[in-house]
Amino acid sequence: MNSADSMNRAPLFLLYLNVLIIASCGLVYELLAGTLASYLLGDSVTQFSLVIGIYLSALGAGAWISRFVDERLARCFIEVELAVALIGGMSAPVLFLAFSSVGAFRAVLYGIVFAIGTLVGLELPLLMRLLKEHLDFEDLVSRVLAFDYLGALFAALLFPMFCVPRLGLVRTSLLCGLLNAAVGLWGTYLLRPLLSSRGLSGLRGRACLVIGLLIVALIKADSLTTLAEERVLGEPVVYAESTPYQRIVLTRNVRGFQLHLNGHLQFNSVDEHRYHEALVHPALSAVKSPRHVLVLGGGDGLAVREILRYPSVESVTLVDLDPGMTTLADRFPPLAELSRSSLKDRRVTIINEDAFLWVGRARRTDNPVRPAKETDRIVRPTEKFDIAIIDFPDPGTFSVGKLYSTRFYRMLRERLTADAVISVQCTSPLVAPRSYWCIVKTLESVGFHVRPYHAAVPTFGEWGFVLASPTPLPEKLSLSPDLIGPSRFLTDSVLNSLFDLPPDLARVEAEVNQLNNQVLVHYYDQEWGTMK
Repeated sequence: MNSADSMNRAPLFLLYLNVLIIASCGLVYELLAGTLASYLLGDSVTQFSLVIGIYLSALGAGAWISRFVDERLARCFIEVELAVALIGGMSAPVLFLAFSSVGAFRAVLYGIVFAIGTLVGLELPLLMRLLKEHLDFEDLVSRVLAFDYLGALFAALLFPMFCVPRLGLVRTSLLCGLLNAAVGLWGTYLLRPLLSSRGLSGLRGRACLVIGLLIVALIKADSLTTLAEERVLGEPVVYAESTPYQRIVLTRNVRGFQLHLNGHLQFNSVDEHRYHEALVHPALSAVKSPRHVLVLGGGDGLAVREILRYPSVESVTLVDLDPGMTTLADRFPPLAELSRSSLKDRRVTIINEDAFLWVGRARRTDNPVRPAKETDRIVRPTEKFDIAIIDFPDPGTFSVGKLYSTRFYRMLRERLTADAVISVQCTSPLVAPRSYWCIVKTLESVGFHVRPYHAAVPTFGEWGFVLASPTPLPEKLSLSPDLIGPSRFLTDSVLNSLFDLPPDLARVEAEVNQLNNQVLVHYYDQEWGTMK
């Protein structure tokens, strides 16, 4: 009986299952690289475009290289599978560790993507050539491509819905590596009729070695992730979790703790009071007896803490996409203490939804918005707010940039009273002047009166904000005499000094940020990119 007859008896669906696993793991490695690049470098569109382009070109290179493999196809296929397992499986921890140097990170990132793409591009042609003796050409191509595309769909659904929120990036890459290694080891038995006995034990031994290395790495995944994040963030990690929306990491030093989202610092407990007092109090000082306050972003509860110091405030509606953020204080007591458990206050209603969608939906319907807790009041979309505090992350991605667009500000204006005041955090006017003044001009373009201002926050440096209202804003502001508790940063004189912009913060020319061009994201990437 020859080897072809033996292969005919082998269940071909097992080989198709190989195709499914290969395609799924290959796409997951691609998504991992794009996600890590966007997390660590920002500008997700550019990063994903580069990763996808390099990966697809590498697939072509691998397919072209396969034509030079004339002998020992089965052994070559298994060796390639083990190489994919090792390189792909270790890709996430290696990329995390490489980020201490941005230049090195880019080289390692694109090198890994090209290597994986080349190996995956080599796999499928080899497998198709192994199967060609058992199927007609039409059946071979249609079946292999069908399982290849099915695997891609499977990975595309599994990655955002399960892998990232449940496993994290490091465990996801290691598990996919284990799958590839298992396919390689399995192949030494499935393709046994096509393999020479010579060197077979060594091949299986290498497969077992790769599996063993990946298992050890998987067991140490938390340690690897912590080590990598501590190298990137520069402080010991005291809490970390991955949600469907972002990576939340808290670090601590001798002076306090810091919150990082997707590798970007959000606040330092030592001086966050300067940022949050500057964000909140100018707006609430500009409205007599503020009652209904809308907070967009700010899921840490620190802005809400400052708002609740006003006795006139009857309700605070917090809209933040990630429930992992709005419940973080439950799992990290120091944050609960810092925020004074503000999100537990009976006046606060939490809505976990994309602010762009919530504001747009709220203006089009009279259906009530259900609160996060049964004890909270129901928020009706027709309700108007007399204060809006906008505490979104910096516009480093298009998903965030839309929240600084003319479209968003127009929708928000319909949710405000005629004399409402909004406050917007606007990145640094010193480091990113075009980004800052782009936000100012965008607010002006939809009819808001604006007053730009700034505050010195030692952790961040010179930071920018904008006060805006449908009606002219007062020239002089005073903190409410009824304000509960002393302010650590602001007095009346300091409050008004925030609006004095020195010459190095003077206005520069910038375009309006529209939803269809998102020029703000390009400004931000250009200006902050020079700081990396």
